[in-house]
Formats: sequence, C-alpha cells, structure tokens
Amino acid sequence: MNPQITQMDADCRDRETIIGAAMAVHAELGHGFLEAVYQEALEREFQGRSIPYEREKELPILPG
Repeated sequence: MNPQITQMDADCRDRETIIGAAMAVHAELGHGFLEAVYQEALEREFQGRSIPYEREKELPILPG
C-alpha cells in the first residue's frame, strides 16, 4: 500500500472529524453568540471526542 495515500486518508478523516465537531457545536448553539462562546463549546466538543487541540495557538506570519 502506498504510504502517501494512507497519510492523505488520515488527513481527510482528521478534517472530517474536526468539521463534524464544529457542525455539532453549530447545530446545538445556532448563530448569534460571541466568538468566546463558540470557542468554549468547541473545546468541550473536542474533549468529548478525544480530539487533540491547542487553544489559541500562536501562528507565525511570514512575509510573502
């Protein structure tokens, strides 16, 4: 089996899992809350699904 395809499949499953968690939060809360509310809810959803995450991770912005 091609290891690159295996990694691509794993990456796709990861994205689907994260999107699924976000959709579950949106389905439960709907729209209209402040970002902090969704942030807390998504953190709890990730924890419930055992999805590893880092809250408010700083990302470098490189000049283009």
